[in-house]
Amino acid sequence: MRDVFIEIWESIRRNKLRTCLTGFAVAWGIFMLIVLLGAGNGIMNMANSNMEGINVNTMEVYGSTTSKPYGGFKQGRYIELDEQDIRLTAGPAFTDHIDDVSASLTQSGFKMTYGKRYFDITLDGVYPDFASLNQMEIVAGRFINPSDIKGMRKVLVITHQQARNFLGGKENYASLIGQRVKVGNLSFKIVGIRRSAENENDSIIYTPYTTLRGIFAKSDKIDMLSFTFHGLETEEQNEAFEKEYRQVMNRRHNAAPDDERAIWIFNNFTSFMQMNKGTHILEVFLWVIGIFTLLSGIVGVSNIMLITVKERTHEFGIRKAIGAGPWSVMKLIIAESVSITAFFGYIGMVLGMIACKVLDSTVGSKPLELFGESFTVMENPSVGLDVALEATILLIVAGTIAGMIPARKAARVKPIEALRAE
Repeated sequence: MRDVFIEIWESIRRNKLRTCLTGFAVAWGIFMLIVLLGAGNGIMNMANSNMEGINVNTMEVYGSTTSKPYGGFKQGRYIELDEQDIRLTAGPAFTDHIDDVSASLTQSGFKMTYGKRYFDITLDGVYPDFASLNQMEIVAGRFINPSDIKGMRKVLVITHQQARNFLGGKENYASLIGQRVKVGNLSFKIVGIRRSAENENDSIIYTPYTTLRGIFAKSDKIDMLSFTFHGLETEEQNEAFEKEYRQVMNRRHNAAPDDERAIWIFNNFTSFMQMNKGTHILEVFLWVIGIFTLLSGIVGVSNIMLITVKERTHEFGIRKAIGAGPWSVMKLIIAESVSITAFFGYIGMVLGMIACKVLDSTVGSKPLELFGESFTVMENPSVGLDVALEATILLIVAGTIAGMIPARKAARVKPIEALRAE
């Protein structure tokens, strides 16, 4: 084995430039594979992170505009949801699948004041189960409860960012529980503090639905209806349920039962399934692009080994003339191919993982600002040890294949013809 490595070193040393250029192609291929996979993982991590605060088995229902005439009404009529829709959704018609039902009413343009500090806010009137439907994290105090709804209490659940601002940057959030703030000209009590995304300008304040409706809206209209469900495991089952639910809601609002635009339904479950399909396609696409980039370097290795065989034909003839077998010649070529591929591939892999770290410290940790919104493009764009091992195995296999064709050609060299070669 030592003799083999000495011969490989001598061959590489005689062709430094050619070997380095070939090795660069291999290193670049594995580098791009690692970077592409890392970037893909970063995008998928970001998408999964955005879904963390969402209960997957939920649907949100909104009023929309009819797309066809029905029952004497023209198309283009706007459907407004109301409290009767809440009772209909929670009623016996859908108990086979629907669990908890909630609703919300939104009013914007308010100013919340605490001492000399203030916020421009949006009031969102909700029911107690809204927190569990949206997997909300309460960092201090509590969320809206049934007593708040029944008593139309003027209570608020604010964000931890707003609380931190009120406290002058401190985080002793519990000290704000029970404190009074002004919303417009009315006094409200803070009963809870929820966690909001650090990189987003979240100005939504939650208050009891009945309070917002009674003081500001003074009607039974709602902006959004939401519910959790069970027993719908496939896209087909979800589509069938949505069709049935939409027909019932359309009839209630005198819209065509088959009008898909009169009531708009957002299904978190099917959106999550589609996102998973999209991320899987993205992962496959990145693997394909990375592998083809890597193969371009492997083809270069194979070509270089063919040139090496041609240059050393006379040498191989002498070896075979003094008793060297075909495998002895093949082993030399394959070993040289694997050595070049593995060495430069390892360099490319290390540089690729370093590039992923740089990507994480730049794009991954610095939110982008667009149209006043802050968002993160990637989250932890990196590759795991298992992927690195898979890439290493792929390199070894590719290096072996790259050297196989030149090695077989070298093994078939006839000693007499080889000795005549110049």
